[in-house]
Amino acid sequence: MLRCDDADITALALRAGAGERTAAEDFVRATQADVWRFVAHLAADVRLADDLTQETYLRALASLSRFEARSPARTWLLTIARRVVADHIRSVRIRPRLHRSAEVPEQVEPGFADRVVLDDVIGTLDPERRTAFVLTQQLGLSYVDAAEVCGCPVGTIRSRLARAREDLVALLADDRSGRRIS
Repeated sequence: MLRCDDADITALALRAGAGERTAAEDFVRATQADVWRFVAHLAADVRLADDLTQETYLRALASLSRFEARSPARTWLLTIARRVVADHIRSVRIRPRLHRSAEVPEQVEPGFADRVVLDDVIGTLDPERRTAFVLTQQLGLSYVDAAEVCGCPVGTIRSRLARAREDLVALLADDRSGRRIS
């Protein structure tokens, strides 16, 4: 995974939009973990995260030549990811659901169990609060960029984040007192 700040990612996107193949590959490498994490939280289903991430990049790479850097490329990309998930949710609502059995990974990396617990707790949040929390606290977006991704005012992001934190504190307090989380 390539670690870049927003300015580096935006520069990669502009170069990729101009047709530079290695820049496109670096752009995907630099942003893939954030996009995957974001769509996994929005969709509330990690099994779909790979497919939704791939769809996000199919749309983004096709649009890179029109990217004008009016906002950071990561913000632009996460906005596309939000739309991909919304489109997926709309399509699922009109299709019949199939039951899939739970799959257990054969090998688990260190810290996996802690991340699963954290993801479960965050998953109990109201979807709008969860989105604000994931964008700002896990992906490190500024409030301004998170507001742009969500299509709402900055004050709304701050409010959602404050309420998400309150909800998480209450959930953790319930857990410590022996009450069940969920």
